[in-house]
Amino acid sequence: MKCVLKRTGETLAQEIEMANSYWTRLKGLMFRRGLAPEKGLLLDPCPQIHTCFMRFAIDAVFFDKNGRVLYVAEQMKPWRFSRFVRGSRYTLELAGGTLAGRVKSGDEVALIK
Repeated sequence: MKCVLKRTGETLAQEIEMANSYWTRLKGLMFRRGLAPEKGLLLDPCPQIHTCFMRFAIDAVFFDKNGRVLYVAEQMKPWRFSRFVRGSRYTLELAGGTLAGRVKSGDEVALIK
């Protein structure tokens, strides 16, 4: 599955790993050495994230069930917590610096299989 920003047609992540059980969401990206620029982790459901036990910064896009972006967190360093994003169904975690200001609240994303 990949994630595309509808406004520009840009691919945000070419390969997305799903985290949709309690354990896969809890583990997330913890203890990994990094995340390739073209890869991402999609947490479902997920209104808030943390970067505890992570070794690298991440970018995160929180969006609702219709793909509308509600909040974007860029360059979240290890041992930080995001705000709680009301209405968020999904959170896409990407390598830090991937977004570089390209995604804003109100944008729409599409998950394509």
